[in-house]
Amino acid sequence: MSKTFILKVYRGNPGKQYWEEFVLELTPALNVISALMEIQKHPVNKQGERVTPVVWEQGCLEEVCGSCSMLVNGRPRQACTALVGKILEETGLNVITLAPFSKFPLVRDLIVDRSRMFENLKKAHAWVDVDGSFDRGPGPKISPQKQEVMYSLSKCMTCGCCVEACPQAGLNSEFVGPQIFSQVRFFNSHPIGHLEEAKRLHAMMEEGGIADCGNAQNCRRVCPKEIPLTDSIAAIGRDVNMQVLKDLFSLDDR
Repeated sequence: MSKTFILKVYRGNPGKQYWEEFVLELTPALNVISALMEIQKHPVNKQGERVTPVVWEQGCLEEVCGSCSMLVNGRPRQACTALVGKILEETGLNVITLAPFSKFPLVRDLIVDRSRMFENLKKAHAWVDVDGSFDRGPGPKISPQKQEVMYSLSKCMTCGCCVEACPQAGLNSEFVGPQIFSQVRFFNSHPIGHLEEAKRLHAMMEEGGIADCGNAQNCRRVCPKEIPLTDSIAAIGRDVNMQVLKDLFSLDDR
């Protein structure tokens, strides 16, 4: 394997984006974030021109915060766990391309504005209400089987990979995104969160909700935390139908 490789970055500002290549040394255990840091320290492109350093987002560097989402060779993923040597070996090429997500407004270079995802979490009432901070003793027991499902749903980082891969999502789409359905399922599974189940399900009945999902299942394939997103889509679809019947026959006992 060559001792150098090319990092090809699609960068720039909204309406003025361009590809720029950088030649970097291939070192053991190098990941995409480390490669970007090398460019930051020495921002000279393939032509030998000194340029503005590439900007991106990062946080934990251990695939927990979800902030370093980008397209690596066209696939939405976390840059911190994208190992350069492994990617080059898998592709058989000496070039790795980086690009910002296309389903969110571009800020600059590899940074996009994902605030829409957090607004959709508010829309889905993705939290558990409390009526005080005093000690009320232990909560109700949850079966190990339910705990296992809830844990898998709780791993969501709001990274945006599922939204980027979803054909229903887009800059001008109202679709809330696959991760929202898992969060609704998660909080509805909580013994206290369950009290607001109807409120969350009604939000999923609105424009951009569960009816807009085309069940392409791309979300499940790209989720870095392997969250069972398609299971959640099916579960919320069922729960919404049940809620419609409750509303129709006034069986909702809230």
